[in-house]
Amino acid sequence: MLYMIIEHFKNQDPVPVYRRFRDRGRLAPEGLRYVSSWVDEKLARCFQLMETENPKHLEEWISNWNDLVEFEVYPVISSQEAVERVAPRL
Repeated sequence: MLYMIIEHFKNQDPVPVYRRFRDRGRLAPEGLRYVSSWVDEKLARCFQLMETENPKHLEEWISNWNDLVEFEVYPVISSQEAVERVAPRL
């Protein structure tokens, strides 16, 4: 399952987040795969695409960062999968 994660850096301060990432890495457990990410121009939010078959891996990863980041988590599907799901109703 793919998850779109919207990270809101607490106090709109990316420095503690990037410092931890530099020093300790992504802190993702085995079974959680980083796909890609983007950061807004104000450096206040990060949009990450993550993949796992076990949502507990996602929860574990979030617990490693929730002192510095507030999270929104959205299960997502690809646009192609959406087309396939909608096609029978067209």
